[in-house]
Amino acid sequence: MMNPKRQTRNLFPGVFFFYVLLLLCFQLSEATKDSSKGQVKLQNHRLGSSVVFSVSGNVYPLGYYYVLLNIGNPPKLFDLDIDTGSDLTWVQCDAPCNGCTKPRDSQYKPNHNTLSCSHLLCSGLDLPQSKPCEDPEDQCDYEIGYSDHASSVGALVSDEFPLRLENGSTMHPHLTFGCGYDQQNPGPHPPPPTAGILGLGRGKVSISSQLSSLGVTKNMIVHCLSHNGKGFLSIGDELVPSSGVTWTSLQNYKTGPAELLFNDKTTGVTGINFIFDSGSSYTYFNAEAYQAVLDLIRKDLKGKPLKDTKEDKSLPVCWKDKKPLKSVHDVKNYFRTITLRFGSQKNGQLFQIPPESYLIITEKGNVCLGILNGTEIGLENYNIIGDISFQGIMVIYDNEKQRIGWIPSDCDKLPNVDQDGGGDLSSSEAYPRGFGLIGELFSGKDGEL
Repeated sequence: MMNPKRQTRNLFPGVFFFYVLLLLCFQLSEATKDSSKGQVKLQNHRLGSSVVFSVSGNVYPLGYYYVLLNIGNPPKLFDLDIDTGSDLTWVQCDAPCNGCTKPRDSQYKPNHNTLSCSHLLCSGLDLPQSKPCEDPEDQCDYEIGYSDHASSVGALVSDEFPLRLENGSTMHPHLTFGCGYDQQNPGPHPPPPTAGILGLGRGKVSISSQLSSLGVTKNMIVHCLSHNGKGFLSIGDELVPSSGVTWTSLQNYKTGPAELLFNDKTTGVTGINFIFDSGSSYTYFNAEAYQAVLDLIRKDLKGKPLKDTKEDKSLPVCWKDKKPLKSVHDVKNYFRTITLRFGSQKNGQLFQIPPESYLIITEKGNVCLGILNGTEIGLENYNIIGDISFQGIMVIYDNEKQRIGWIPSDCDKLPNVDQDGGGDLSSSEAYPRGFGLIGELFSGKDGEL
């Protein structure tokens, strides 16, 4: 549980207050000048370009996918966990920092650039854990919690984000994000080794919404995660295929209702809504859908060499073969495709989850089910499609038209962008993540700011 009495930290106490106001005014003035200088270019390319990042990571054993993003002037590189299920981007912040995993020289250093409570993005920061401001001139503090009980406390800041667009132009917009100076990770897993979270939800404070409001890109997110630890992420619409995409409507983060099919046959489970969330490592079904799938899988495995094993604690349900397995492809013929049918039975939109997109091979050489029982961990009736089921497909979050689309893709190939790297994180730094938007859903919010 969040501590409602946790003390926030004033990054720049009263002696600097007047100076901060002057500096902010100066920055706004300079930003206006920069904006006016680039106005012709913006008009020519307004909402017609994209920012593309290479993605690294995996579902197992790491448990996350991340991008590298420059912030500040001079720019500093941060590795950020991509999360379409939450709005706020935040980085570990040297203010100083409590509970940070990065060394001080790899943390963000604020420079009198906090936002006040009267700022539009502060007043629209709809986080259930955050306390309301007592004075509109106070710094804008935030507290964000995740379903795995991890949390970040900090202050909103604004800084330059140097970006190279797909149309060849470069921009340096000032964007708002969280300077996180108190990180808590009380769960059973070690804290993530990344510097923070790249929030790509639909709220006003998300990076995609800010870029859209500035006229840099359309408010669209595209991600493509491969089975081989690669992929790409795009903000904007340039990578969206002109045909072949399956679309379904999106309302308040949720799609549906959908019918659950197993091996192209109905399971009798209908009327289920799904959340597409890249902030979740695995896929979660409610108790009814989960049990239906598990019963059908176990029925199919009767007479097969795979046997249940309780020795492997990687995930709740695992099977072992006569000898250690090396790849899902060794056993995929024993499993069937799971399909979500959105819309009508005759003309519904199909989201297919083949065995390689719901199974993992553990370090012990066993095969485990990457679809988990969400009801058991407090998700109630919510169903989440996570990274494991996104592998091998391009997923498109079209916030302009309130819809989500998908199409099978080769996510190993980065589409014509400069690869700034991505680096490798040690497999020992594994961290199966929680879900960015669950706190908002259970607070009765719809996730829109």
